[in-house]
Amino acid sequence: MTVTPRGPARPFLARRSLVAAACALAPAVALSASLGCAARPGAAPVGETVRTDAGPVRGVRSGPHLLFRGIPYAGAPEGRHRWAPPRPVPPWKGVRDATAPGPLCPQVPSPYARISSTEEDCLALNVTTPPAADRRRAAPVLVWIHGDGSVGGGSFFDGRRLAARGLVVVTVNYRLGVFGGLALPGLEGSGTFGLQDQRAALAWVRRNARAFGGDPGNVTVAGVSFGASAVAGHLVSPASAGLFHRAVMASGEGVMDMPAGAMGPGVPGYPWYVWRTGREMEDITAAMTSSLGCGDDRPERVLACLRSLPVGRILEVPYVMNAFQAFGYGNATLPELPPAALRAGRFHRVPVLSGATRDEHRTFVGMAYDAAGRPFTDADYDRALRTAFGAGAAARVRAAYPPGAFASPALAWAAVVTDRMWARGTQAQHDALAPHVPVYAYEFADRDAPMFLPLPGRFAFGAFHSGDVPYLFEDGVAEARFSPAQRRLSAVMTGYWAAFARTGAPGAAGLPGWRAHRVDRPYTQSLAPQRIGPVDYRREHRLDFWDGLS
Repeated sequence: MTVTPRGPARPFLARRSLVAAACALAPAVALSASLGCAARPGAAPVGETVRTDAGPVRGVRSGPHLLFRGIPYAGAPEGRHRWAPPRPVPPWKGVRDATAPGPLCPQVPSPYARISSTEEDCLALNVTTPPAADRRRAAPVLVWIHGDGSVGGGSFFDGRRLAARGLVVVTVNYRLGVFGGLALPGLEGSGTFGLQDQRAALAWVRRNARAFGGDPGNVTVAGVSFGASAVAGHLVSPASAGLFHRAVMASGEGVMDMPAGAMGPGVPGYPWYVWRTGREMEDITAAMTSSLGCGDDRPERVLACLRSLPVGRILEVPYVMNAFQAFGYGNATLPELPPAALRAGRFHRVPVLSGATRDEHRTFVGMAYDAAGRPFTDADYDRALRTAFGAGAAARVRAAYPPGAFASPALAWAAVVTDRMWARGTQAQHDALAPHVPVYAYEFADRDAPMFLPLPGRFAFGAFHSGDVPYLFEDGVAEARFSPAQRRLSAVMTGYWAAFARTGAPGAAGLPGWRAHRVDRPYTQSLAPQRIGPVDYRREHRLDFWDGLS
């Protein structure tokens, strides 16, 4: 099998990554605040000690909230524990300082996120508590799984905005890229180490939520992009049963395929965007690690060799992180293909809040072409259509999406892939879940959402992939650019999410009504500053056309 890297890593954490790096170096509280950083130890000297099952931790107070950073939830996955299931945290003596984030898991810099790490002792989480007045009874817990399979970390998401709504917010680090997805014959956990880390964090929450004022019987697992796909994995994983009671998937890819070239020239098509068979994950491992001098017919020797290598040596392999932005199935963690399990109703029966952005694929087209100074031309458009759909179908797609109807060929191609891949996959996911559990579908449609990618060119990114995240998590830089209407939208969205975490439905006093989606009565809530209410999702994204073409 020839393995072609999946193209650029999903960039939704790029702006946060840059800000996080600046926050770490910020010499003054004023600078930290201007960057939108989470509270730093020097900014709030008053803290509080909480006892976890591994030992006490001391956090820091930030206004009405308590922040606890870098709490280990699993042992360091290094040495013989590299590419092994997560293990318990060794207990510690004394009070552990939890006023600063823990290390990021191993990752490499990208053109849009100049951050890196070689630290394997990285399985840590962060806890933000609601205001003291809301802690008189156990609060719902929201566990956030960050997206992008090769960069990022839980500390880049400041949970105070959601915590102000009465939630305990937990954000998680987990193994990324090759460290989360490597697979070898006979290796326990192959292709699912990142998922297993997340499950270990959920188990930690079940054991320790009460110490932070949270209710272990009311846990919502939530994620964006690759993190939302992980949530779909937990929905069908037998081992995740009972660890959560609601699920949120933002721009998830759990029931999404990928036409050839959709993520860039030379990137092949896949029947499933994030799911691979065990054999496929093993083939990716063999292709990506062949240059590391660990070739052997015996998998145990290959594993021993790879475990002996420094992290930095592994990260030198081109695309070794991006190539593993997938989860393997056909194992104890994911016994079957998740889309098949979802469609058959073989998943944990919990309420689901799920959606996508209106212009998902503009992020990837803009980043690769126009906004990077490489205009996507008419010839590029025709070539991309033929690659993705074949010559005959390409003509039909071009007639349905004529480039002259858009401001540029790049926007035409972005609309094609948004509708065909993202919207079609999102709708299929909702239709699979809705016969069995309450599903609240949404579309984030703010086409003026602040862009956070540090790109040199201009491009109409619209309601781009992950553009909704700053409306939920505290982000000083994005919020500084919010209009009054966008601030109101942020307040409505956090209200919806908090209500869903509390009751399993997004309804609450003062919020616009939001019906559940049903296959026979579709409903998608549009979230935009100009209007919050129902949208005809199938019509807007031409899903009848795409279903007919397929």
